[in-house]
Parts: sequence; structure tokens; C-alpha cells
Amino acid sequence: QGSKRGAALGFPTVNIPLEDSNISGIYAAWVLIGSTEYPAAAYADQKRGLLEAHLLDFSGELYGKTITIQLHKKIRAGKQFKDEGALRQAIAADVKAVRQYFGI
Repeated sequence: QGSKRGAALGFPTVNIPLEDSNISGIYAAWVLIGSTEYPAAAYADQKRGLLEAHLLDFSGELYGKTITIQLHKKIRAGKQFKDEGALRQAIAADVKAVRQYFGI
């Protein structure tokens, strides 16, 4: 369980340990939960050692579920934002880029 900052911004995320020290930034990704795949915007955060994914068009509870995140294309580098409004706009643009990349 994370700090729920993504949810407070309107973009809840699922968090898993980041196992690859060579990746960073925002990616178009697929998240596998059971036998169902969901497109996602994923953020590789080396400082916290987390891979966070905002699943597009998903509603439900994920606590305790086994998930796999497969990164496809890097959308942009990670960066700091001056305020929550700027961060919210950047995440919305990331979601749009993921939809365009996957054609959805």
C-alpha cells in the first residue's frame, strides 16, 4: 500500500517493487491481473524502488492480488513538478499518450 497520492490526484496506482535499476521515467505498459490485461501508464521510481501503474479504465480492488507489469514504450523522463495541478496535467497527458500508443 502506497501513500495514495495518485488516488488523491484522480489517478490511483498499483505499486510493486522495482526490480530493474536501469529503468526510469514514464512508460506505456500492460498490467496482467489473473488472466486479464489492462493498459496502464507506469512510473519507474528508482528513489523509492517502486514501479507504479495507473490502470486505464479499471475499477476494483487490487490489494493482495498478484500482478505483472510489462513495460512497452518510454513516454517521457521523470521530473519534479511545481505543484499538484502541474502534476495532474502531466499524468493526464501521459494517459493520453498511452491510449494513443495502444490505439485505444
